[in-house]
Amino acid sequence: MKTSKLSIKLLWYITPLVILPLLFLGGFTLTNVTSSTQKQAKLTVSRFVEQQQQKMFNYIEIYQSTTKLLSNSPVLMDFLNQTNVDTVSSTSKLSALVDVFASYSEAYPDILSINLVGPKGNSKAYHANNLSQAPISYPFFSQVINNNLRQQQFMVATAKGTTHLYFVQRIYGVNLQLKQPNQQGYIIVRVDPSIINSSIFESAYDNTLNLLVTDGGEILFSSDKQLFSNYLSPDEIEQIHEVADKGTLNAINLESIDNVERMLYAVQLSGGYYYLSTIPKSLLYHSGKAISLITALIVILSVIILPILIFIVVRNLLLNPIELLGEASHRVGDGDLSVYLPTQGNDEVGTLFHDFNHMVKQIRDFQGELEEYKHHLEEKVDNRTRALEEMNKQLGGAITQAKQANELKSRFLANMSHEIRTPLTAIMGFTEQLLHNPDAKGTRHHLDTVLRNSKHLLELINNILDLSKIEAEKLAVEQNALELQPLLEDIDSIMAPMAQEKLLSFSIDYQFPLPKVMHSDITRLKQILLNIATNAVKFTEFGGIKITVSFNETLQQFQFVVEDTGIGMSQAEINRVFKPFEQADSTTTRRFGGTGLGLCISKNLAQLLGGDVEVHSEQGVGSRFTIHIAGNYQCSDYELTYELSKSIPEQDISQELSNTHIDAHILLAEDNPDNQVLVTLLLQAWGITPDIAKNGAEAVEKALVNDYNLILMDMQMPVMGGLEATEMLRHAAYDGPIIALTANVMKQDVDTYLAAGCNETLGKPIDKTELGAVLLEHLQLEDASQSQWDSLLQSEKFMQISQNYIAKLPEYLTQLESYYDNQEWVSLRALSHSLKGSAGCFGFMNIHSAADDLEQSLRTNNQAQWQYALLNLTEAIKYTLKNQQSLKVAN
Repeated sequence: MKTSKLSIKLLWYITPLVILPLLFLGGFTLTNVTSSTQKQAKLTVSRFVEQQQQKMFNYIEIYQSTTKLLSNSPVLMDFLNQTNVDTVSSTSKLSALVDVFASYSEAYPDILSINLVGPKGNSKAYHANNLSQAPISYPFFSQVINNNLRQQQFMVATAKGTTHLYFVQRIYGVNLQLKQPNQQGYIIVRVDPSIINSSIFESAYDNTLNLLVTDGGEILFSSDKQLFSNYLSPDEIEQIHEVADKGTLNAINLESIDNVERMLYAVQLSGGYYYLSTIPKSLLYHSGKAISLITALIVILSVIILPILIFIVVRNLLLNPIELLGEASHRVGDGDLSVYLPTQGNDEVGTLFHDFNHMVKQIRDFQGELEEYKHHLEEKVDNRTRALEEMNKQLGGAITQAKQANELKSRFLANMSHEIRTPLTAIMGFTEQLLHNPDAKGTRHHLDTVLRNSKHLLELINNILDLSKIEAEKLAVEQNALELQPLLEDIDSIMAPMAQEKLLSFSIDYQFPLPKVMHSDITRLKQILLNIATNAVKFTEFGGIKITVSFNETLQQFQFVVEDTGIGMSQAEINRVFKPFEQADSTTTRRFGGTGLGLCISKNLAQLLGGDVEVHSEQGVGSRFTIHIAGNYQCSDYELTYELSKSIPEQDISQELSNTHIDAHILLAEDNPDNQVLVTLLLQAWGITPDIAKNGAEAVEKALVNDYNLILMDMQMPVMGGLEATEMLRHAAYDGPIIALTANVMKQDVDTYLAAGCNETLGKPIDKTELGAVLLEHLQLEDASQSQWDSLLQSEKFMQISQNYIAKLPEYLTQLESYYDNQEWVSLRALSHSLKGSAGCFGFMNIHSAADDLEQSLRTNNQAQWQYALLNLTEAIKYTLKNQQSLKVAN
């Protein structure tokens, strides 16, 4: 076979292009493999140390925040600011403060003691988990006095081979005479540094030595226990300081330890402490030599074999098909359209040959089509011209619609301005009259006018919000069982006075038989009926309004027909009556008012409830609106009624609440003083005087100290919001009812509050009836459940079951440690979930909370928290076992 010129050129190009890069790459790899190994080691060690640093920082920050929160406790401020020298009062406040200390110790098991120290170091209040006495002095107290920082932390080594972590918070009070803060002492919290201990014993490599030392060289924590309380030399500390500043992995000899050349990475922690991670240099770079030999062998073989293989493959797969394609292209250029290339496989060359054959076929087809196209060109030009004319017409229509939409928006804004300013004028005017003339006659009439116009404004806002949710397809409806007769009687109680005020008749006609119960959304159905019925009253001057209700058994739909003898509508007005922001015409708006939203919202709501709204009207005669609503029986049986049942008057919620005689202890968390006064007045009407918390942090503090039957929690507060406060209370095992107070009543907001732990949501402005119903429900449930729970806890059977559960705790402790050591994460997660549920049932909330933390960390795959969460759970179990043993000995 003849060798082509392209083959020779390819051979000349392939040889240097392949061999030279391979030689360069091989030399570069051999010279830099050690450097790459060092970089990888530096990256691994630096990431490990930074993770440990972040873990320690988060741990210290938690207890710094806890100490700061404790220093702002109202109970602590009350204790420090007491001026009454009464011994009984002083003892009571001290006891309350120690209870607060104990609640923090229970919430955070690592806290060993909490001490309130005076400015001169004398202990004023002290609590310790081991019931020990307050220490006489602290070795670091002189540093605390000489330092102006409000918060400090210290690590102090003990004679028992351990290190304690202290958090110190300076406390200031307010001198009422000088109107400036004065120092009243310190809060000193001693913490068992469990996270630091666990971090020291973790390592990125085998034979790693981890240390935590002071800037004076004292070793406070070490993965080698024999090095505890030893000291590094000043020269070594200086070298460590330089390494920490550079943030790199450097070689260093620590003669104070073993005089072995080590690779060291160090970071500086707050308070002048250093975290070190070291590994012998000989072990770290041992693998680099083997990699160098393997790399050299691979480079040599590649230089020899790779060019030959590339040339053979390119020759067979590329050069030969190119020659064949070039020959075929030459024939096509000469006018031979009968050329056909053989398709060989589905690779790119086969695809190229297939496309070439397709191109030749297209050329043949296009030659025939070109002749035909010449004969039909004029016809195609005419069709295109007509299409352009039609497009111009559509464009003109779109422009007209845009202008109409703009005019509609302007009319709507003008109408809304009128609708909003009219009640605002009445509200502002009558309010000014009441402020300037509080004793004038007609005060009650003025207040009724202000309330009526305020409700009208609220209705406007609700209509606009409903329409926006309907257009966004985010309005959800419910399907709850509701009785038909009470609903219509409620409509009658609202509409009859309105009609009587205009000297009109109003009646409801029941077309029996009717189902007694339907499944729908009572709020939205009532909104539809009231919208259409109030429109009927508004547009009727003489005659009356009648609502006829019937049931279509075939379609299983209810029909509500609202008829009036009002002004009626023309066909053009009927066509746009259900469009948003539109009424019959501008004169209707000027004469009767309104926003034009009611009928649009009603029709959309009816469609969401499985039906529709239809209208028939005649000008000067009246209108008839027919509302279809689905019964939602899902082919199930329903009870029919043939006559009206006797109405049972509803009991007043306020009266029912006052007759329950529940001694309710309620906390109101609300930052707005006006709302505090309003809610307090509402509650006092039922004989309940609430405690007040001005923010979420104060609410958490009071709820943990006092036993409240119910908490009213505002969601938007300074310092700490209601959402965060609710989550913290539920995390601290507070199981009482929490009712959210919020102006954000969108479904996603309500779902967020319920997910955080709220039992129910009350919207602002607060409705007295709704508030009374919620209080009545939850206070009765709280009273009944508490009585049943107390009886159960005092039963002999429960005591026996509880003792059996305590006897199984050592076995659970062994299983937890075994699952963690064997990395059986699925089993560990299942066991923690089981412990969370069972411990909460038996009242061991410390185990319940710790098991929940472990389960959540495993669920979210937060590996940095696994060991700490497991340690927290095991310590909670050990504490419970020890406490139960102490109770047995005492008994």
